[in-house]
Amino acid sequence: MRDDTQRAAVVLLAEDNEADVELTQLSIKQTGRPIELHTVEDGEQCMAFLRKQSRFIDAPTPQLVLLDLHMPRMNGLEVLKAVREDVLLRHLPVVMITTSTNDVDVESAYARCCSGYIVKPMGFSDFVRVIDGVLLYWLSLCVLPTERPSRTRARS
Repeated sequence: MRDDTQRAAVVLLAEDNEADVELTQLSIKQTGRPIELHTVEDGEQCMAFLRKQSRFIDAPTPQLVLLDLHMPRMNGLEVLKAVREDVLLRHLPVVMITTSTNDVDVESAYARCCSGYIVKPMGFSDFVRVIDGVLLYWLSLCVLPTERPSRTRARS
């Protein structure tokens, strides 16, 4: 297991529901894990953040993306497809976190190579447990790339 106690991991949450953003923030705080959480409210902002465009020019590269399925302007499946098609972003773990239990949504997310699909639990303590499990798995147990591939390396 990695020792990340010294440095906060960067997580990007793409979520249009303010109540779910607050719930995720509270859940992360409750876990006690050092997380630098950034939030965007739609898919277009998510892609701009990941590509460091516009007002996100100085945005850090996240180690993990938590992505809602149903968002305005560009939904989670469209974001996931764009991330997987972008040679500079495809290495990022993208976990869908949504209320949808629809089989078509689940299959569509995995067909676009999501890293995981999690249905948001109803109760706060269950939500904290789920968020803690996701963070433990992706940010402590998994070995992730330490840097974004450069444009020259990515094309070779």
